[in-house]
Amino acid sequence: MEVMRKRYADTHERIRRGKQVHADLEDKRREGAEEEKKPELDIKSIEAEYLVPEEMNFVETPAVREIKERLLLWIDTGYPVHLIGPTGCGKTALAIHVASKLGRPMVWINGDDQMTTADLIGGYSRIERQTLSDRFVHNVYKSAETMEPTWVDNPLTLACKYGYTLVYNEFSRTKPVANNVLLGVLEEGILELPTKFGEERYVNVHPDFNVVFTSNPIEYAGVHRPQDALLDRLVGIYMDFYNFETEVEIVMAHASVPRNVAERVVKVVRGLREMEPLGGNGIEKPGTRACIMIAQGLEVLNRYANEDIERISADVLTSKVRGPAEHVELQSRIKEVVAASGKRKKDRTSESSEGEGEMRVPESN
Repeated sequence: MEVMRKRYADTHERIRRGKQVHADLEDKRREGAEEEKKPELDIKSIEAEYLVPEEMNFVETPAVREIKERLLLWIDTGYPVHLIGPTGCGKTALAIHVASKLGRPMVWINGDDQMTTADLIGGYSRIERQTLSDRFVHNVYKSAETMEPTWVDNPLTLACKYGYTLVYNEFSRTKPVANNVLLGVLEEGILELPTKFGEERYVNVHPDFNVVFTSNPIEYAGVHRPQDALLDRLVGIYMDFYNFETEVEIVMAHASVPRNVAERVVKVVRGLREMEPLGGNGIEKPGTRACIMIAQGLEVLNRYANEDIERISADVLTSKVRGPAEHVELQSRIKEVVAASGKRKKDRTSESSEGEGEMRVPESN
C-alpha cells in the first residue's frame, strides 16, 4: 500500500474567509526562511543609513596626522584609546575621523552626570500583552494572556554584538559606577546584560569592536575621575590646542573668509588663550571652535574692521563670563588682542616695504 507524504501542517479543517485553513509545508518553510533573513536585512539597512560617520570639513595637517597615526597604532594593537584635552581642541572631530577609517559602522553616546548602565547597554522599553481566544466549541470561550517584554539595545550593546566602533564622548562626565560594565568588555571580551536571564545575559564581544573615549582633563568642572581598574585598560593620548597653522586651516575649511582674516581671528583667540582666566575663577580657554564661530560670523557680516572683529568675538565668548565685571574685562581683553593683531600685520607690511626699498636699484641718468 502506497504511503502518501503529508503536505499540510496540522491545522483545523474549516474554511475561513473562503480559504482552507491548511497551510502548505513548503510555504511554511519559505516564510520561515524569509523571516530569518529580515533582521539581517534590517541591520544592513540601518548601518547604511544611520551608522556611517559623517565628517564635516576635516583638516589634516602634519600636527593632526601625528595624533591620528598614534591613535590608529593603538587601535591596531588592540587597545581602546582615551583622548584627553581641553574643550574645543578637536578631540571629537578626530575620533569621528578615525572611526570612519576603520571600515565599520559607528555608534555614538554622550556621557553626562545622569547616565546609567542602562543608557549604555539598553533595557526593556515596553511590555506587550498578547491575548489568545478559542471559540471552537459553541458557547465555550477560552482565553489566555501572555506578557512579553521588548528589549532594546543601546550603543554599547550594538557595538559589541555587531563589531561597530563606539565613540564615547565626554566619557569622564559619567559617574564611574555607570561604566563598570566596560570592565568585562575590555578585559574578558564579554558584555553582561544584568536584567536578562540565561544565555541571553551574556554577549560575546565581536572581534571588530572598537571604542574611542574623549574627555576633558580632570580639573574641569563636572568631570569625574574614572576608576583605576578601567583606566588601566585604556591608552591615553593628551591633545592640546593645535598649532597656529593648523587652526588657520581649520577656520578656512569652515568659513569662507580671506586667509588674512582667518589668521587675525586665530591670533585674537590665541592671544586670549594666553591670558589668565577671567576673574581667576577657572581654566576655561577659548578653543578652535571659537575661532570657527567668529570667522563664520564675520563671513555673514562681510566686514572685517577692528570694531567688527571685537563685536563678533565678544558675542561668541560672552557665554564664558560669570557676571557683569567679567564681561567688561572680556571686552577690554578682546580690544587689546584685536589691536595687537592688527598692529603686527602693519609692522610686517612696513618691514616688507622697507626691505623692498633697500633692494631697489636707482635708475641711471
